Amino acid sequence: MSLGRWVLQEACAQLQQWRTDGVVDVPMAVNVSGIQFRQDDFNATVASALASTGLPADRLHIEITESVMIDGQESLRATLHRIRSQGVKIALDDFGTGYSSLSYLKRFPIDYVKIDRSFVRDITTDPADAAICSTIISMAHNLGMQVIAEGVETAEQAQFLRERRCDQLQGYLIGKPKNASEVAQGQNSYPPDAGETHIRSKSPV
Repeated sequence: MSLGRWVLQEACAQLQQWRTDGVVDVPMAVNVSGIQFRQDDFNATVASALASTGLPADRLHIEITESVMIDGQESLRATLHRIRSQGVKIALDDFGTGYSSLSYLKRFPIDYVKIDRSFVRDITTDPADAAICSTIISMAHNLGMQVIAEGVETAEQAQFLRERRCDQLQGYLIGKPKNASEVAQGQNSYPPDAGETHIRSKSPV
């Protein structure tokens, strides 16, 4: 079994165990590399992980970066559609740092757009970053997508994003990374202004 397949399998199994134990029941986001995503059997790999663990498909979110979309766009779009047909959600990570970002939103079936932390860091002091974040949120909403802001570390950043109806916040202000035992011990509380909570696999696939 490849490392990427193992990580996906373990992530699904862990979340399903937490759900069974009543620890937490939120989506698990797993970052997938371009190499694995382009494998012919990736859709089957996702289906197998869900079937073998019993995890509902809507609890699994697959994260890909813009760099994954540069080559083989037609086959990539077909793969994304097949994955979404299972009920799995697709998130575009580090949005705004790659090439032709706007065309990706138009061409690919994406559920979540994650604003890269480089735009979030100075949103309260840099008018350009503030405008970029505001525009991304508005544009994504108009396209029927939800928005997650990465790298939120201050209350001022959180307030700015909440006022612009950013759906979810991610960063040290919301919660620091936790291992499985810390989550199982109940150390998984999040502030009410974080939006719908995700757990993200810390190991890239």
